[in-house]
Amino acid sequence: MGELKAIKPLHVNPLKLSQPMGATLAFLGIKNCMPLMHGAQGCASFTKVLFTRHFNDPIAIQTTAVNDITAVIDGGEYSISVAIENITQKVSPDLVGLFTTGLSETKGDDIKGASLLLKDKQAIVWAHTPDFEGGLESGWALSVQGIIEQLIEPSLTCNKDKVLLIPNVNLSAIEVEKIKESLELFDFEVYALPDLSDSLDGHLGIKQGALSSGGISVEAIKKLGDTGLVITVGRSVKKCGELFCEKNAKATHLHFDSLVGLQACDDFYAKLLTCKGLSKPHASIQRWRKRLQDVLLDTHFVLGKAKILLADEPDNAYAMAKALMEVGADVKAVISQKSEVQEGFTCNVSVGDFEDVEEALPACDMLISNFHAERLAHTYHKALLLRGFPNYEQVGVGLRHNVLYEGSCNFLCEVNNLLVHQ
Repeated sequence: MGELKAIKPLHVNPLKLSQPMGATLAFLGIKNCMPLMHGAQGCASFTKVLFTRHFNDPIAIQTTAVNDITAVIDGGEYSISVAIENITQKVSPDLVGLFTTGLSETKGDDIKGASLLLKDKQAIVWAHTPDFEGGLESGWALSVQGIIEQLIEPSLTCNKDKVLLIPNVNLSAIEVEKIKESLELFDFEVYALPDLSDSLDGHLGIKQGALSSGGISVEAIKKLGDTGLVITVGRSVKKCGELFCEKNAKATHLHFDSLVGLQACDDFYAKLLTCKGLSKPHASIQRWRKRLQDVLLDTHFVLGKAKILLADEPDNAYAMAKALMEVGADVKAVISQKSEVQEGFTCNVSVGDFEDVEEALPACDMLISNFHAERLAHTYHKALLLRGFPNYEQVGVGLRHNVLYEGSCNFLCEVNNLLVHQ
């Protein structure tokens, strides 16, 4: 593990996003689901605006609209039941994803009790996601854990050809799709939970829907109990895979911190070959590996002498750092919050904010971060690669993929070309 700076007592210019935002994205990966944020109206409005601008698509989300009066008088059950009643008058969601904010958590509302009172009227999955702790990754993970615990029916049977993919929040819609397609080449029946590959992939729908437009269905989630292989990608969702194995002790759990770069992809495919008892993968996979080897040769002239600063969610920063260091780049990482994946970094890493980024940036050639880093990159005349949330400047963010051999080629070439241009 690289050097880890002491954590500052406060964030001066925050890099991280909140847990309720991660929960929102998780529930948007379920078909005909309505994310319901239990908190003030402004919390939901901010989340809706951020993701609408990021994805350039309408985002379905509702709020219980708690205010300073109802926060004192109401125990939480009333505002939740009213919100459910208002939602079901207009649409018929297959599932309501109920999650908390700092206000409702500080007040101590019993969302589990409220959900049980309404279970005959509406299917609900609840999750505690206070925004005074954790961040985007943990909010997503806590919601996925809630879905696994509350929806998946335990099973005594095990289908060895059925795979459950649990991606971390940083994986784009097309990245989830590419991993699913790769698994299908091994003759697996693949499900992703949550599945953003056909909900936030930027497709043109028939009309703007009030509910999530795609994703895995609630019925399919309930029947996941007989899954023989569960694959988690990203340290933030590792516990989700372990939790699933409690539903079916016969299931095999494969965990990968990253799927970017030659070493990470080799490890991924090697374990899949072992599971299937095969000696080599599909011909297209072998071809992309050779292309990545060539890209590593082509890009090491520029990247081998580059000093790169990463500032992002922990899982995403780790994946990119590992891939860049493979080609010889000198990487420093500033991550948005504490994470178990810190132990996997072999470069200098600190938990911090944009003040720490600004302090380290003058000695670097490139900054990889979200849209909020743009001012710093322009101020210090550094190359900027936009990654993470939010990205207000570019279109097609859901179609960008950096995973597996193919995506790793795209990522390294993009970094190389930006540095040369700068």
